Order: sequence, then C-alpha cells, then structure tokens
Amino acid sequence: MKHLLLLFLGAISMMAPAHAQTDRSAKVVTTAENTAFRLTETTTPAFTTHGQPFENEPFVFVDASKQFQTYLGIGAALTDASAETFAKLPKAQQDAFLTACFDKQKGVGYNLVRTTIHSCDFSSGSYTYVAEGDKALATFNVKHDEQYRIPFIKKSIAAAGGTLKMFVSPWSPPAWMKDNNNMLQGGKLKPEYYQSWANYYVKFIQAYEKLGIPIWGLTVQNEPMAKQTWESCMYTAEEERDFIKNFLGPTLWKNGMKSKKLIAWDHNRDLLYQRAATILGDPKAAKYVWGIGFHWYESWTGAPTPGNVKLVSEAFPDKQLLLTEACNYPFNWDNLDQWKWGERYGSEMISDFNNGATAWTDWNILLDETGGPNHVKNFCFAPIHADTRDGSLHFMNAYYYIGHFSKYIQPGARRIACSSNRAQLQTTAFKNPDGSIAVVVMNGGDTKVDYLLYTGGQATTLTSLPHSIVTLIL
Repeated sequence: MKHLLLLFLGAISMMAPAHAQTDRSAKVVTTAENTAFRLTETTTPAFTTHGQPFENEPFVFVDASKQFQTYLGIGAALTDASAETFAKLPKAQQDAFLTACFDKQKGVGYNLVRTTIHSCDFSSGSYTYVAEGDKALATFNVKHDEQYRIPFIKKSIAAAGGTLKMFVSPWSPPAWMKDNNNMLQGGKLKPEYYQSWANYYVKFIQAYEKLGIPIWGLTVQNEPMAKQTWESCMYTAEEERDFIKNFLGPTLWKNGMKSKKLIAWDHNRDLLYQRAATILGDPKAAKYVWGIGFHWYESWTGAPTPGNVKLVSEAFPDKQLLLTEACNYPFNWDNLDQWKWGERYGSEMISDFNNGATAWTDWNILLDETGGPNHVKNFCFAPIHADTRDGSLHFMNAYYYIGHFSKYIQPGARRIACSSNRAQLQTTAFKNPDGSIAVVVMNGGDTKVDYLLYTGGQATTLTSLPHSIVTLIL
C-alpha cells in the first residue's frame, strides 16, 4: 500500500510557484509503463500566474487563440476478421468490448469506422457480391455479410448511441473485371468495366443503407500502388484521377450520393503529395473529392514522411486529410504487452494531427489470438485481441494511447497552438465545442520530466513519467 501511495504521489508531483493562485484548473489523465495507470485520473492541479518562462525550464505552451483544422473523429475498421472474432465471444465479453470501444463515458468513444466492399486480406476467404461476368450487376447482393459483419456493425452503431460515421473501401474489383483475372496480386481494372465498377460502389452503399447502415463516405481504392499477395488493384495517379472524374464521381452524383465523402489515395504518406497534386490539380476530378486518405506503413522502411501531410494540408486547404489505416506487425502473441506498440500510435497521432489531419482510423478493431483470421496469413496486432480459446479480451497499451485522443477530443473541436521546448515531450492540443481544452503530452523517453503547462500567463507544474502519455483537460 505504501508503495502504491508513493507511486501515485510521484506521478502527480507538483511544485507550486510562488505566485498568486488562479481559478483555472486541469484534470490529468495518465497511462504509463510500469504503473497501474491506464487512462487513470491522477490529479487536478491548480494554476498560478506566471511571467516570462526561461530556457532552462521545460514547458508545454498552449495558445487557444490560434486555431487550425476542425477535428472529425477517431475510430477503427469493422472488418470480416473483427466480426468473426466478435461472434466467437461470450455475450458478456461482447458487451464489454462494445462498451470499451464506443461508450463515450465508460470507453474511448470511437465515432468513425471503416469497412470493406467485399473481401480483403482480413476475411476468411475471397468473395464478391456478384456472379461471374455479371457486368450489369443484376445478381448483386450482400448476403455474405449478413452472417457476421452486418450484425457486428449494427451492434457497434447501437453501442455508440445510434450514430457512427462509416466509410467503405474496396481492396479489389471481382477477378473477371481485372487484366490479371485475379482478385489477388495487384492487376488493373479493365477499361470496359470502369462503369460497372463505379456502379458497384453505388450498389453496395444502397444495399447497406437499405439494411439500416448509413454510409458517410468511401475511398476509391485501398493502397492503389501496392501489388499484394491479397486482394489488391493498382492505379497510377492519372488513372485514379480519370476514374474519379469520368466514372465514380459522376455515378455517385447521378445516384443522389453527392453528399458522400469521396476520399482519394488511401495509401502511404511517401507518395501523398504527388497523388494529391495530380488529382486535386484537375478541377474536373477535384470537385468530386472531399479529402485525401493516407496510411502509416512507409514508416516501417525507416523513412517516415509526416511532412507530406502538412504540405498537402497547406497546398489544398479546402480538402480534408485523414489517416485511413494503421496497425503494428508482425503479430506475436508473446509480444502483446510490449510498450512500443502504443507509443507508436501516440507519436504518429500527435504528428498527423499537428500536420493537419482531421481524423484517424485504426485498422482492425478486434482480432483473435492468431492476429487474424486472415486468408493469406498476413497477421497483425489490433489494440484489442480476443482469445477465442477461453473467451477472454486482452487490451494492448495501444488501446489506451488511442483513448487519450478519442475519449477527450470532441467532434467539431479545433486544433490550437501547442508547443514543447523539450524534444522528449511530444504534444498537441484541441479546443472542444464545449469550451474545454484537451492537451496531449507524450514522453517516450526513459526519464521523467518535470515541466510547466503554460497558457495565458498562467502555469501549473506537472511530472511526465517515463514512457507515458497524459491528457490534460483544462
């Protein structure tokens, strides 16, 4: 007990400056390695007036008068793999999972989700919604999804209070529409099927909405520059531009879907600017495009390019930017508790938001003890894993790191100016519609840092624990 008390006091230590106390205060929520803190409220410090800071004082500066992009939300993908895993859980664990992900008070409050247009690698097998060679799509139906995915999506919507923004993405057209006659291994959409494929998106949206699942938006193609061993299809920037302006965009509008948010690219940040410039540089294509989606996987090569997010944000300020997929891999059940997995989420989310992203969508919301199911053995981590052997849920620290953003930043919030004078402290901040301010501070180092949170001539002294993330609500 004494040890726990000392640990608690160490996490919230404050050194009150000799200045007049003000009525401003902050709620501090902490997740930290080698502690019991997991989205745990650790203190409510008061502020005091504070003059000019000095270089030898570690600071996090917050200026709510300088506002940037509007925050849309955070969430994850409701894949076949997630739905099949969910179905294997006992009812009590299903309810616990839904609460953990979607409840705004008891969970992390996801409000944005993605799902696939027919199969992807995280399906138990390849499938489509039409019969072979059916160019007119007369046989189109989503009956396959009614077993696992659609019930899972409906329960997720209910757990979120009845509303979730959902966007949808294809991994590949049916094999017979492609030049390699294969849903896998890349290939390209044959020109004679451009219109049929554009109609396919509309058919999917109509089918899901008829079943009571509203579709908020869609991406053109998942990872259009990747020839994968799983479902994939390749487009150059010019090919994606022309498909949007000549087929997909007009087809959506003609079918009363002008309000659906069309998202281009949906691939890594390394080619982000080139793709955005090619598509958005053409007014006939750009008018159909709401935003540009991106993934984080180029970071695994040792060459992360977060500056490309900022460049697109600056060059095309009328378009939105959102991360549409991210995950850690390769999967190993024995490495589930390694702290680096969550820290990667925290670091990249701070970077993407500071560079202009309005939303952030994780990959599979739930996977099993194998890192699947996955029909090509492309196993990976999810922030929550179910052990289907005993029906238990396992929360990785990545879940808590994501929650430091999704739980406390409200849709409609504006990012505000926030900076640190220590490289060890990464930070971002948002002003919520209710007037509160959420400041995220992450310490990825091995040592604690005592710092001052400074805003509007007032400050409070806090301690950032080693390998921790904190959300401060002002």
